[in-house]
Amino acid sequence: MAYIVAEPCVKCKYTDCVSVCPVDCFYEGANFLVIHPEECIDCGACVPECPTLAIFAEDDLPEKWKEWTALNADYATKWPNINAKKDALPEADKWKAVENKKDQFDPNPGG
Repeated sequence: MAYIVAEPCVKCKYTDCVSVCPVDCFYEGANFLVIHPEECIDCGACVPECPTLAIFAEDDLPEKWKEWTALNADYATKWPNINAKKDALPEADKWKAVENKKDQFDPNPGG
């Protein structure tokens, strides 16, 4: 079982979670982060660090965000690894509480 980054991360991309990950299993898109399911050691250290409450154990992922499991697995093989904290996106605080933002997801790599 791995941890999954779900929709609340879209357009925020806080990286507090990245700074506590002991195995560097986060990957960075233009406006989203994903966790590589084969690299995640299920420690859960990232969960309390996420300001948007976007990270869930796979078994605890709300039904409305189940599709993000495959999205994490897919983009973790396409995007660059991120292993250090960076500034959040400029409008992260504005987008933090916005719901239903899947249409804002940018599939391009970050960096």
